Amino acid sequence: MNARKALLIRTDASTTIGTGHVMRCLALAEGWQNFGGNVCFVLATASPLLELRMKREGFDVTHITAEPGSVNDAVATSRIAHLNNIGWIVVDGYQFGGDYQKIIKDYGHFLLVLDDFGHADHYYADIVLNQNIYSDISLYPKHESFTLFLLGTKYVLLRKEFLLWTEYKRIIPDVARKVLVTLGGSDPNNATGIIIEALKCINLNGLEVVIVVGGLNSHSALLQKMVTDYPNFSIRTNVENMPELIVWADIAISAGGTTCWELAFLGLPTILYPIAENQLINSAFLNRAGIAWNIKNNYHSENDLVIAISKCLKSYEGRTRMSEICQKTVDGKGTQRVINTILDNSNFKVKK
Repeated sequence: MNARKALLIRTDASTTIGTGHVMRCLALAEGWQNFGGNVCFVLATASPLLELRMKREGFDVTHITAEPGSVNDAVATSRIAHLNNIGWIVVDGYQFGGDYQKIIKDYGHFLLVLDDFGHADHYYADIVLNQNIYSDISLYPKHESFTLFLLGTKYVLLRKEFLLWTEYKRIIPDVARKVLVTLGGSDPNNATGIIIEALKCINLNGLEVVIVVGGLNSHSALLQKMVTDYPNFSIRTNVENMPELIVWADIAISAGGTTCWELAFLGLPTILYPIAENQLINSAFLNRAGIAWNIKNNYHSENDLVIAISKCLKSYEGRTRMSEICQKTVDGKGTQRVINTILDNSNFKVKK
């Protein structure tokens, strides 16, 4: 590894954390690699399939045994960076608070923090990146004078397989019949099962449903059993062709995490069914901006959920307007903008 041109990325994935933090860090890692740099991922949790993907793409993977977000974690991460002469450390996860950031900085490293809602009591980072539509400087009342903030959807991180579709133009059908269901990498409470049961009740000729099940989802066998007698329903696991599935679909049913930005980039009208507390604010703002329909709080029974989904499938005007807003919101240049900011604030340059 050419250490002077390397990033160290500290993040985790698990059944409780999900995979969103790792997947958006992969986007940053791919962008950095494309600029001629190297990337080392440091993980405190085991995610074999994700690690296999990291290694296949040419990234180093190192494990630490410290409690995620602890002092020992910060020290171990800093020492790995120091031993490899790595200048920039990137952290992504709600466990990396102010004390953690301070240790990283005290070791003399540059620090970029990916953040969603201002969870730390103080920000010691050189750069704070919040790619969400609701991001605002008011989320960060305590920070260092030198801290730079990259806020908003112009900084959305997209993996390289999505950027191949930059010129894609979506055609909106009168009625949406191809439904993509994607509720995150783990979905611990099996919200996917709730959506499947609702879709079974929709009476629409030609309805096709593809359900993406993440590698950390413990309900895969149950979900497969649920669709056994429904030939128009199919389960896809460990998907690596997500852009193709999004292009195939007429509409998506998604949780309120990072996948929303992938769907928006490809102009896919989306129904939101947030599955975690930290997705609620994002879902509310996406609904308000016209980027997605948030239906989670608009039903009190399975029949109400069926009605809400059916209405979205049949709303040509609503889906057309939503698709246009989506593609204006996410332009696919976010990763490049973030990397440019890192380079502009570094004492080294990677080969462009």
